[in-house]
Amino acid sequence: MATTTTNFGWDIPQSTDLVKDGATAIATLGQDIDTAFVDLKGGTTAQVLVKNSNTDLDFVWTTAPVGDITEVTAGTGLSGGGSSGAVSLAINTAVTADLTTAQTLSRKTLKSPEEFTTISATAATGTVNFDLLTQGILYYTTNASANFTLNFRGNSGTTLNSIMSTGEAISAVFLNTNGGTAYYPTVFQIDGSAVTPKWSGGTAPAAGNASSIDSYSFTIIKTGSAAFTVLAGGAVKFA
Repeated sequence: MATTTTNFGWDIPQSTDLVKDGATAIATLGQDIDTAFVDLKGGTTAQVLVKNSNTDLDFVWTTAPVGDITEVTAGTGLSGGGSSGAVSLAINTAVTADLTTAQTLSRKTLKSPEEFTTISATAATGTVNFDLLTQGILYYTTNASANFTLNFRGNSGTTLNSIMSTGEAISAVFLNTNGGTAYYPTVFQIDGSAVTPKWSGGTAPAAGNASSIDSYSFTIIKTGSAAFTVLAGGAVKFA
């Protein structure tokens, strides 16, 4: 005798049916399949099958939902858009600032801008690399252990010269912590090459300040290829 399947309850012929009543068993199976898949019949162009209930193989043909957007217009600050096919929008960097494109801002008001600051439990000694792609303020919180060199660069793999154009300026502040013995920067470099800053008041510092935080501020102006003028101030004592 035929038995039924676990999933759909179809009458499946058994080996004995094929000998005794094979034609009837096969016909019954075919009818079961035809009945089970009746919902797949019909439909028309652009229609899709969707579940009509929780019952197995209970489907219904329906027209796929279509949105009501007929056109995408790029507004102020955007580019792209369109009225047909696949469209996209992008920031128009000619009029809108973004985070990655080098741009010149004009007629903008900055209200209390935040500056990236690196706070490091490091003692100044040897060469201190000031990575201007990382921060505008570098604060060493551990007491300096010797006089040191201050080297300004983009980062370990990028020169400051390569990220600045002639006529541009960038500012930096280095905060050096001193204990009972005061130390200070005695050599200044940009991309590993020595520069001589022009100091506020006309005199370079000859010592640091003991038991304090010394602040050194720098304005670095690019005047040509790998040529810079550095205006410096400090050591300003904070204690």
